[in-house]
Amino acid sequence: MSQNVFVLGMDEHNRESLKEIPGARFLQLLSMERVRKRDDMEALLDEARAVLDAFDGPVDAIMGYWDFPVSTLVPILCAERGLPAPPLEAVVKCEHKYWSRLEQAEVIEELPGFAAIPFDAERPPDHMSYPMWLKPVKGFSSELAFRVEDDDAFRDALARIGEGAGKLGAPFEWVLEQVELPEAVAEAGGTACLAEEEVTGLQLTVEGYVYQGRPHAYGVVDSLDYPGSPSFLRYQYPSELPGHVLNRVRDVACRVVTRLGLDNTTFNIEFFWDPDTDEVRLLEVNPRHSQSHARLMSFVDGRPNHTYRVDLALGREPELEQGGGDYAVAAKWFLRRFGDGVVRMAPGEEDVARMERDIPGTSAEILVEPGTRLSEMGEQDSYSFALAVVYTGAADAEGLQRAYELCLARLPFEIEETGDADQA
Repeated sequence: MSQNVFVLGMDEHNRESLKEIPGARFLQLLSMERVRKRDDMEALLDEARAVLDAFDGPVDAIMGYWDFPVSTLVPILCAERGLPAPPLEAVVKCEHKYWSRLEQAEVIEELPGFAAIPFDAERPPDHMSYPMWLKPVKGFSSELAFRVEDDDAFRDALARIGEGAGKLGAPFEWVLEQVELPEAVAEAGGTACLAEEEVTGLQLTVEGYVYQGRPHAYGVVDSLDYPGSPSFLRYQYPSELPGHVLNRVRDVACRVVTRLGLDNTTFNIEFFWDPDTDEVRLLEVNPRHSQSHARLMSFVDGRPNHTYRVDLALGREPELEQGGGDYAVAAKWFLRRFGDGVVRMAPGEEDVARMERDIPGTSAEILVEPGTRLSEMGEQDSYSFALAVVYTGAADAEGLQRAYELCLARLPFEIEETGDADQA
């Protein structure tokens, strides 16, 4: 008999991945559109409670795979119903970038210089040097994250972050009120700015889970940028980096999530590895698995990473199984444009269906439609606009590239330039 698993913010793309998991009936708990408004946390909770209360059957599990507010609402709802979930305080320690850094510094050395920055600061603290990144202590993806190289850019970025940090910071303040904060974090609040010295090298992400206090790292994904840009070109799984690097980041990841108190949840932790110095630096801890990697793991492992979270939500230990899929490697590609514009033509459902039929091991999500002004799109990084994501599976990295190029030829876009716009 299937168990009833409510997914907070379930979207159609991930619904298809969840269908691959046997033994569970997946039900939407608020739409993704509603969750993304993040306007009133108490109202969101009340709406979710009403859906659960009205359900004619047992609520066996509640889970999610998105960042704030999903990541913080799930522990609250689960605690009210006695369902397995990570402690809210541990999730908040991860989500508050400054608090997370303070905790990381207690158990590892693999992190950059960092500091909380007041919005009236004229320059960074003396112990930090340029280049560095400025970002809100609570942000989404790379939105409002700026690389700065001098005091003028520092002040400009600080002003821009100050204008926009409340978008997530204000509702995040409500969550902070639900847990006991150390003095330094309480003083910073939910709308503060964090400075971090720049780390360079190759980026990778450790995916894992914690069950009954025991952490396990089940996969590592490479993140490759567009040349000369901090914007992602693709995620590739499994990682092609040397074994000693993979062992090290897995070890660091497990030590950090133990310190943070994560339990009964998946996690993903982003790192940089510098091949010239062999140094590893931890970038960010996320108290959830990455839904961006779900299709990749289906291609390679024969099941999406959602599987681990479903098992944990149902109170059982996941089984570690790798390599049972149809492809040796897989990638998620981001088709981007590095300047503003208005979309005049975009691929439709028939274009995507034809591409998927004609090119085995591919799929795509189109993120824009005719009439979209790119600069008005929400939740983009600070340097580019994503037009589509394309998934490819193959026998090797060269096969991934060939499949991607074939896909691009099947996905017609026409963008009218508005100002200094580069080609996608």
